[in-house]
Amino acid sequence: MLAFTFPGQGSQRPGMGRPWQGHESWELIEEASDVAGRDVAALLLDADAEELRDTRNAQLTTFVSSLMVLDAVERLGIEPSFCAGHSLGEYTALVATGALSFDDGVRLVVERADAMHEAGLAAPGTMAAVLGLDDDDVEIACRRADSDVWVANFNAPGQIVIAGSPEGVAKASEIAKELGAKRVMPLQVSGAFHTPFMTAARDRLRVAITAASPRDTEVPVVSNVDALLHATGNEWSSLLSAQLSNPVRWKHCLLTLAAEGVTGFVELGPGGVLTGMAKRTVENSRTISVATPDELDKLIEWVDASAPITAGQIEGEHLFAIERLVVSPAAGVFTPIGDVTNGMLIEVGRVLGHVGEHEVRSPFAGVVQSYIAVEGERVTSRQPIAWLRTP
Repeated sequence: MLAFTFPGQGSQRPGMGRPWQGHESWELIEEASDVAGRDVAALLLDADAEELRDTRNAQLTTFVSSLMVLDAVERLGIEPSFCAGHSLGEYTALVATGALSFDDGVRLVVERADAMHEAGLAAPGTMAAVLGLDDDDVEIACRRADSDVWVANFNAPGQIVIAGSPEGVAKASEIAKELGAKRVMPLQVSGAFHTPFMTAARDRLRVAITAASPRDTEVPVVSNVDALLHATGNEWSSLLSAQLSNPVRWKHCLLTLAAEGVTGFVELGPGGVLTGMAKRTVENSRTISVATPDELDKLIEWVDASAPITAGQIEGEHLFAIERLVVSPAAGVFTPIGDVTNGMLIEVGRVLGHVGEHEVRSPFAGVVQSYIAVEGERVTSRQPIAWLRTP
């Protein structure tokens, strides 16, 4: 089984969009710019490291570029059994599974980044990576510092991030070294993310998440907060808001996926950091990262050729002779037609929805059984949209 994983803030790189210019999946950048009211293309092509370090730019560019890579991978017909994302990447995972629409995902990420930026200004903080020390000892270092400092990320064995006030992080860093840490590395961030310093951002974001109304999904997403699988939409309002001021339990998320039978971890988006974490955490795991179009061919070779990887193949195995699939004519965001309902008898050529600017017309007459794609989901060409029972 495969899991798609999506990186968080800090994975962005100057010029990371350049290899994708001219690729079909670049169309997402224009869509994201329209929704965000920002020139995302300029950020991906021309922004320098300092401009991208701004939380508001880092989160938006990482999120959109990861979905661009996902779109390219979906065009190959490769699909996951589970998804997970590190911090910001959790929003990418929710869009990938259809729990959030593309537009809602962009709007939420813009709101999240702005809220975290403002919280960082109101309560200045910093973060540092502690390497080569057990989880318990890192937590002890934070407690012994007797200051505003907490564990923010459990990334992998021997790779923990702490966060809090500059004074607190400095004290805990010194104690961690005394306890045997091989190295403590300050991180270039604008706030103490995933700590109580983000409480104001959490309260602000909770309203926006509730308004987005996450949906139930067939592909579960592992939450950073509890490292458990979730496929019920109404659970994400509290999980996403709690994520801002609680530690990211990424190591535990990877172990949960491994316990579910996942052996292949595919990181989609810039950086490749999560691939290294999976190697350190899950024994005998197969890992690969995809950040550029050139790496798509490597992914095809990497995927087990015997696995059923296309949506059409998988759905087709469950259809009888009197049932028919209506598939997407192109790649893009799916919007259904509101007056088409389950049980309705339709004629040949009936429009069932739109994928971007393309109409989805049924080549069959029949009774609509259900939509397979959900509103706001990004679909690939030939991906099943709905299924009919012929009269």
